[in-house]
Amino acid sequence: MKVILKENVEHVGHIGDIVKVAPGYARNFLLPKGLAIEATEKNAKALDHTKRHLEYKKNRVLEAAKQQAGKIEALTLTIAHQAGADDRLFGAVTNMELAEHLKANGLDIDRKRIVLAEPIKHLGDFTATVKIHPEVSAVLKVSVTKA
Repeated sequence: MKVILKENVEHVGHIGDIVKVAPGYARNFLLPKGLAIEATEKNAKALDHTKRHLEYKKNRVLEAAKQQAGKIEALTLTIAHQAGADDRLFGAVTNMELAEHLKANGLDIDRKRIVLAEPIKHLGDFTATVKIHPEVSAVLKVSVTKA
């Protein structure tokens, strides 16, 4: 089934793209959530008319993502955890915990967008990648200290 995307959808496409997806995916996810419209001839003509509006929205979303990336890169999260012998943590610091600390600092980031190579299990300084937008990602500095 061909659809016209109204929002950026990860692993599918960007705003304004005409993409072919499985009918069930379009019918049960993309169309009800307002992420896409069916690619009929009428909608394709309307797309040409609204292409400028979509381009403006795409640029605005990209600029907002770049600003948010700047805020994230300027931030260093300090997390206090209980640690045992040889600076090994009881438990681990995960992307869910990082998302909570970012929210406490005024940045609402979905935990699925925070990428850790592996959960943090030692004290020290680490980095995590935050994928804010398909074209923009930021490096988050994390410092884990002993509680």
